[in-house]
Amino acid sequence: AADLPHVDPATDPTAKALAYTDDATTAKGNAAYKPGADCANCTFYQGKPGDEYGPCQLFPGKAVHSKGWCASHNDKPA
Repeated sequence: AADLPHVDPATDPTAKALAYTDDATTAKGNAAYKPGADCANCTFYQGKPGDEYGPCQLFPGKAVHSKGWCASHNDKPA
């Protein structure tokens, strides 16, 4: 994922539609946000544990920040 372009929340239309942010703590005002939710613990995130950025199924060809968040967050099964 290091070679993938990072999702830009300011310019990417999908990021805007899904309220994506590189920092999940800034999503607290979003009604869909749950404390502790971030890209690293989402089923759509394809990065390895410990990676700062990783691919996401919702953003083909781009990487999201592991500590990011979007409105489509879906908890990975425990």
